[in-house]
Amino acid sequence: MLYLSGAITHTLLADVRADVGLMSQPGMGTFTAGNLHLQFRVWAADNGRFAQPDKWVAGDWLEWAAGLRRYRERCLFMVAPDCVGDAAATLELSVPYLPTIRQLGYQAAYVSQNGATCESLPWDDFDCLFVGGDDAWKFSHASLLVLAEAKRRGKWTHMGRVNTIRRLRACLATDFDSADGTYLKYGPDTNWPKLCGFLDEINNGQIGMAA
Repeated sequence: MLYLSGAITHTLLADVRADVGLMSQPGMGTFTAGNLHLQFRVWAADNGRFAQPDKWVAGDWLEWAAGLRRYRERCLFMVAPDCVGDAAATLELSVPYLPTIRQLGYQAAYVSQNGATCESLPWDDFDCLFVGGDDAWKFSHASLLVLAEAKRRGKWTHMGRVNTIRRLRACLATDFDSADGTYLKYGPDTNWPKLCGFLDEINNGQIGMAA
């Protein structure tokens, strides 16, 4: 399983692992200013709406994504805009942008939020199921039904906000392809070895260091 770090630190960039990639989004600052690390790292493109949805501007997000198209070959997916905890609002917001994401050359990710069902998702319009929502939703029976349908359809599956070994183990047990989190945001020098230990356990040492 791949872990995509939403905290891009000097410690992470100095120590390349094949099972660690980057979760980039608009406004991340100096570490993505040159974007050269995206040439060598597996990464994904988030939409940046989570922190300040009232200030989010679709045009700015799409302009940012278009500027990174040269690195899209190593990009797992680009996340359509979503509304935290609200499946109906997410569907209304996301659907118009899914074709645009594909037109930019990215795999389109759709976020399943609280209340999503197998019948309500626009399956043909996206390539990756990104499981969002609150903690109660993520591993609920309803959410796992949506996950199982995504796997049946051959979609890439990803879980957001994974910052503990317990959550990583749960992702492994339910067959997610990747997860992201900001575990390295605070104390990166201390937490990087811990994260590596988590991933060594999760991946049974089979991925390890990149060549």
